[in-house]
Amino acid sequence: MPARLHHDLVAGDAPRAWMLMTHGIYGSGSNWRAIARQVVNRRPEWGAVLVDLRQHGRSDGGDPPHTVAACADDLAALTDDLERAGQPVSVALGHSFGGKVVLAARARLAPVQTWVLDSTPSARRGEWDAPDNSVREVWESMRALARAWARRDEFTAAMVARGHAPALAQWVAMNLAPEPADAGGGYRLRLDLDAVRALLLDYYAVDLWPALTGADAPGDAHLVVAARSSTVSEADRARLAALPADARVHVHDVDAGHWLHIDAPAAMVDLLATRLP
Repeated sequence: MPARLHHDLVAGDAPRAWMLMTHGIYGSGSNWRAIARQVVNRRPEWGAVLVDLRQHGRSDGGDPPHTVAACADDLAALTDDLERAGQPVSVALGHSFGGKVVLAARARLAPVQTWVLDSTPSARRGEWDAPDNSVREVWESMRALARAWARRDEFTAAMVARGHAPALAQWVAMNLAPEPADAGGGYRLRLDLDAVRALLLDYYAVDLWPALTGADAPGDAHLVVAARSSTVSEADRARLAALPADARVHVHDVDAGHWLHIDAPAAMVDLLATRLP
């Protein structure tokens, strides 16, 4: 059974179309709230659905196996619910891990546009153990540190002490959930790190080029490549550049590292506001 996904709506008075926005690993839909608000302000005919994927934010953890395909099933179930509520999804957007999730769900969601933000369709087997894998390094830091903290800033300081940038540490600290007063108060890390590792290993293993370039792929695909990130390799870029025009795949470069919503929010707002149907 699909996991029940928490989601928030960002919209003006009467949106005529809806954009589903998913996040990267360790994130939540709220990562995109500020960007969604600015896009909706510029394009008031649009509303945004900010989704927490399984094992993240306020969504259900879901039953194993924890895979990209399972996350895609969760998204498809959510969009069915939204359709019944009169909020049909026309655009699906995903960053990093979420980029592969929206690609895996693309055929079932049938969006007019699919946005894949600094995420490659390629399999990258062995990537978990790559020496420069900052995603694994964040996971290792959370595994090494305590799960319970009196204050968020103590966790942030501990992450910075392990070599992570302050902005990244503050973002990861959003995964600390308040503990009730009768349990001692403070905060506790809510991520199931074993389940998150399973999601990441599958993310690195699965090849989703057919979902990007297949003849029956619905709508247009927009791939955003962060210029200061190694996620989309030179080989991937060459493969994208060689695609025929009728593949309907568009590539946009943004001057940012992998965490686009942190490094280049204004660029993302401009890109979405000008390119949405």
